[in-house]
Amino acid sequence: MTALSIAMIILAYLGGSISSAILIARLYRLPDPRENGSHNPGTTNVLRLGGRSAALWVLLCDMAKGTIPVYLAWYFQLTPFVLGLIGIAACLGHMYPLFFQFRGGKGVATALGTMMPIGFAMGGMMLVTWILVLLLTGYSSLAALIAALLAPLYTYWLKPEYTLSVAMLSCLIIYRHHENIQRLLNGKESRIWQRKQKGSKRHP
Repeated sequence: MTALSIAMIILAYLGGSISSAILIARLYRLPDPRENGSHNPGTTNVLRLGGRSAALWVLLCDMAKGTIPVYLAWYFQLTPFVLGLIGIAACLGHMYPLFFQFRGGKGVATALGTMMPIGFAMGGMMLVTWILVLLLTGYSSLAALIAALLAPLYTYWLKPEYTLSVAMLSCLIIYRHHENIQRLLNGKESRIWQRKQKGSKRHP
């Protein structure tokens, strides 16, 4: 592995460690998403706490944390394996951010961002899968889990050389959702619109 590859892996982790949800919540003067709502510093929780505008910025910034380093790796013609490691490093930074006491999000938007430079079709299929499951069930966590489970299959179909890296990334996302999986199995996971309704009652 070259010095450039190692440097880009480290930089991808550091870039992923910049928590968009926490910084944008501060900018919008919202409660700390780590301490309120679902306690997850991610798009869905910021949507619950601050509405669509703040959530959209979190989504775009979290995706950019994955897109930028992977695109640079592709630009410098690094191998698919190294490119995959860079994407995983960006997601690890989001999940365990160095700058925010290692209390990060689930990594779904950042993972989606890593897919875009590899192929818009693949990223688009993941996004459509997430949206469809969310609309059908109302569970953001279930949508993320199904998208993560199908991502390696999409990759094998469209870009087989990246299948191993995407599978590793999917495993990380599923692991980060272990509490959500338990709540889903117990019937205690709340739907996204139920959470918004509860939030609106608390803040008329």
